[in-house]
Amino acid sequence: MNGKIPALIGAGPTGWAKISMGLQFHALRPAQMSRKRSDKFGLTAQTGFWLGLKSKPTDSFNFCHVLQIQDDLWYDNLCTGIDVIPLMFAHELEARLGNSGLKVSKLILGCMSYGSPKWQEWVLSGEEGIKHIKAAYDAGINAFDTANVYSNGLSEIILGKAIKQHNLPREEIVVMTKVYFTVGKTPDFVTMSKSTNELDSAGYVNQRGLGRKASPNWLAPLYIIGHRFDYETPIEETVNDIPLLHAVYLKDQQMQALHDVVKAGYVRYIGMSSCWGYQFNAMQTYAIQNNLTPFISMQNHYSMVYREEEREMFPTLKHFGVGSIPWSPLARGLLSRPLDQKTKRGQSDRMITGHTTVDATATIVNRVEEIAKKKNAKMAQIAIAWVMAKDGVTAPIIGTTSLENLSELIDAVDIELSEDEVKYLEEPYKPRAIMGHL
Repeated sequence: MNGKIPALIGAGPTGWAKISMGLQFHALRPAQMSRKRSDKFGLTAQTGFWLGLKSKPTDSFNFCHVLQIQDDLWYDNLCTGIDVIPLMFAHELEARLGNSGLKVSKLILGCMSYGSPKWQEWVLSGEEGIKHIKAAYDAGINAFDTANVYSNGLSEIILGKAIKQHNLPREEIVVMTKVYFTVGKTPDFVTMSKSTNELDSAGYVNQRGLGRKASPNWLAPLYIIGHRFDYETPIEETVNDIPLLHAVYLKDQQMQALHDVVKAGYVRYIGMSSCWGYQFNAMQTYAIQNNLTPFISMQNHYSMVYREEEREMFPTLKHFGVGSIPWSPLARGLLSRPLDQKTKRGQSDRMITGHTTVDATATIVNRVEEIAKKKNAKMAQIAIAWVMAKDGVTAPIIGTTSLENLSELIDAVDIELSEDEVKYLEEPYKPRAIMGHL
């Protein structure tokens, strides 16, 4: 480099204060950046841009968000003496969610991993979770997904604390939460796998369904998603004049209840998670025909080892112009490591056997490992790159308990798979039983 780039950098994972002489830069995604391009994307002191670092401090991310440019210096000025392209506009890390006006980062951080180890052994404690949320934001992720049932509400609280503690600009980030499953009264009570009779016997009568009051209190305004289709309660209920999403997905009252919550200002957008295609079609059609707030997203179960959503759900979403933000794109971590590698989550996750008992899974995982070695990449990066390239997917939801893994997952945006590689990865898949919705 010939000199110092005249730009200030935002506080990142390592707290860098500014870009100093001697650092080498490269683009996160190859692109010809020009003055015209920067005008098009609105590069200003307010929006900033992204720089990738070829050399970086230990245990830090290999990119950073530049917040301010001195005077009117643009790409042509900044490129002097640098052999590779240094700029990555923040806008290029974003994608529009379906036909809505909401833009989210191309990766969404799932916060199920942050809460209480008493809920699931592999879950990180609050302070560690806050570190991950801040690191993800610094890395360019602006969308965060949680649910009231994750660690029985603690995940939502941790996300709220991270936003407040680090003064994250609420107007710039998208917070998603989900309601349906019963929230346990103690940290170690896991309700998601229990039947209605089991919950009733444990004293949780009438506490299952699409309605919980607390979430908007510490996350508002937010974007709320129905965690599952509610078969049991057919009417809208309210508590203290706050509409609860207690039974919003059966008949006319359901979409009306969600619409009322949006109109009241408690949430800004609504979405749905894991249901049958005909159910989503019925709900969305009713909302549109009656001028109610429609869904803008579907958070569906989708990965290289679970592709049943391609049959009905993805065509339905395309028809309505709704974006897909898949959960578990790494199949609960199964696609992130060789089959013989053991992890705490792999040994304790209650739902992972839904994948490991399927014959084709082992072959697919082995092929992911093979392609990863061929491309000098991580297995998780290959799995995420595959999901991101699928038609209809806006942004997969990624979860991790390691800052190093988080950095690697974000690097997946740079990986492109050839048609032959995609075909090779998909070839072993066989139709399988539905996993994820009720």
